[in-house]
Amino acid sequence: MDAIQLENVTKVYHVGEVETHALNDVSLNIGEGEFTALVGPSGSGKTTLLQLIGCLDKPDKGAVKIKGQDVTRLNANQRADLRRESIGFIFQFFALVPVLTAYENVELPLLLGSVNAKERRERVMELLKAVGLSDRARHRPDQMSGGQQQRVAIARALAPRPLLVLADEPTANLDTDNGKQAMEIMQRLNEKTGTAFVFATHDPRVVAFARRVVKLRDGRIDSNGATG
Repeated sequence: MDAIQLENVTKVYHVGEVETHALNDVSLNIGEGEFTALVGPSGSGKTTLLQLIGCLDKPDKGAVKIKGQDVTRLNANQRADLRRESIGFIFQFFALVPVLTAYENVELPLLLGSVNAKERRERVMELLKAVGLSDRARHRPDQMSGGQQQRVAIARALAPRPLLVLADEPTANLDTDNGKQAMEIMQRLNEKTGTAFVFATHDPRVVAFARRVVKLRDGRIDSNGATG
């Protein structure tokens, strides 16, 4: 079953009198449990595509459907609820709350939902173990390396048990070893949980792990297929 469907999606940005077509009539299906990389040069449209899938923006034309529901018809509050329940995010700069511990950062999205205290603790500790940070549960971000911070961010994204996780350049601020380790962790969690992962990336390390690569150019899909 498809987790995401984009149907003839167009997105135009206006800066003064300049009109930029970030996406032009793009159609794309992403199945449940996929591990997909969106690649292309700067300005190709991959970040815009990620924002539309993540309900952070709306297209000017076309439909974005999550499990068959057209999210372009939802209001801002409804889209926020959908993001909280169904979509996890991983960012280039980790985006952890600096005054919170690793445990508290992972727990945060669960506090915004209706997960009881016992289940919150079980989920958080299970995820910290999965990313190899059980012994860093009480450490704040400034007490952890960049690689450790990104692993906390991965755990946080998975905490609500989302339908999919969107990752925007997740390895850009990591060295070779930490980038590889982060991708291995996400690959294992994808296989274990069935959560789909979609990456927007320039990094060949990410592309090497992807089971499907969607190449964009000038706001259109240039190629789209399984790797290997």
